Amino acid sequence: MRPIEWEEMGRDLHAFIGQMYPLCRSITGTGFRETLSMVSRYIPLEIHEVPTGTPVFDWAVPKEWNIRDAYVKNMAGERVIDFRKSNLHVVSYSVPVRATLSLTELKEHLFSLPEHPDWIPYRTTYYQENWGFCLSHHELVKMKDDRYEVCIDSTLEPGHLTYGEYYLPGEEENEILLSCHACHPSLCNDNLSSVALVTFLAKHLGNRPRRYSYRILFIPGTIGSIVWLCLNEERVHRIKHGLVAACTGDPGKVTYKKSRQGDAEIDRAVAHVLKHSGNDYEIMDFSPYGYDERQYGSPGFNLQVGCLMRTPHGRYPEYHTSADDLSFVRPECLADSFQKYLAVLDLLENNRTYQNLNPKCEPQLGKRGLYRLMGGGRESGFDQMALLWVLNLSDGGYTLLDIADRAGCEFTAIRNAAEALRIHELLGPPRDQGTDGGR
Repeated sequence: MRPIEWEEMGRDLHAFIGQMYPLCRSITGTGFRETLSMVSRYIPLEIHEVPTGTPVFDWAVPKEWNIRDAYVKNMAGERVIDFRKSNLHVVSYSVPVRATLSLTELKEHLFSLPEHPDWIPYRTTYYQENWGFCLSHHELVKMKDDRYEVCIDSTLEPGHLTYGEYYLPGEEENEILLSCHACHPSLCNDNLSSVALVTFLAKHLGNRPRRYSYRILFIPGTIGSIVWLCLNEERVHRIKHGLVAACTGDPGKVTYKKSRQGDAEIDRAVAHVLKHSGNDYEIMDFSPYGYDERQYGSPGFNLQVGCLMRTPHGRYPEYHTSADDLSFVRPECLADSFQKYLAVLDLLENNRTYQNLNPKCEPQLGKRGLYRLMGGGRESGFDQMALLWVLNLSDGGYTLLDIADRAGCEFTAIRNAAEALRIHELLGPPRDQGTDGGR
């Protein structure tokens, strides 16, 4: 893509975030379904509804939560906390409440951030039936009335957990998993940036040839991946590589959290792309805390799934607050994240193993026109050293990524050199892969 196309991609991603931003999402309910409906405008999602109470390993699908309105009124009847102004004002999964409480009683259910007095925090009570309101600390200190009217017009009852799935078949049954959580309310970086990115990646992948098949999931955090893994246990073995997308729109440097294995092909692919990107980056070791990579990487599955993000959760002050808004995520950062995801997927798609068909000393390159290609440099996309490295290490035991890392070359140059050698019948599939193994 040309620079102007990347700029357009960033604007499109940001615009899609803006469309989703007003919805009140949670791990179940109408807001989640409406978000999937928006995603379905771009890709044909299969929507799954899993009933409340369904056992999923050590968990069970929770009750479904929906909310229509919520407020706290002072003695003059004024809404001093108003769900209609920000859906962050209500603790997610709050049970229905209608009461008149003293300020002392009410404060037990109020949450603010004294260190950021203008911001509204985001809080949840998914697995413990309770209720609460979030507000800016400036608004909290202004509450002086003796009593307040409290209303949370919500429902918490048997229903369904919803998730969206998009499957793209490729030449192989082996799959690449792309997963994002879509369960937060009006939070742009931690949630919507990755919903938008994965949606547009899926749309892009659907319009091009694919070696791998792709499984793309839009799920509620934690419980969603647990549900999917439980219901799809018999097909999980097809997933060979995977990425969890999170926090992909902020201005921080790109950060990668390794898979449980730590040295899986996905880990090496991401590290290679970031090393040659020309941008600052960070690579973190795996830990069993974070996003859904910890479920995919649990010991019973041990899938090779990492998490590719920008600033990790909890490392930026706007995290889980109203300051994670449309001004915090930037089109150029969204485009950069998209570009790096695409580069990783391109690498995985093209990382193959070849056999040198003329392995006894160097073949004569001039009579095959390869000297002319080497001289072309920029036009051919590789140089003489890339050709020589591919010829030397293509003994059936090295992948192109192995060769690129050992040579210190960018993967694209090694891939292009291999393609030129294959066209000139100097490379073929490893002997144990048959005639199609290197294609």
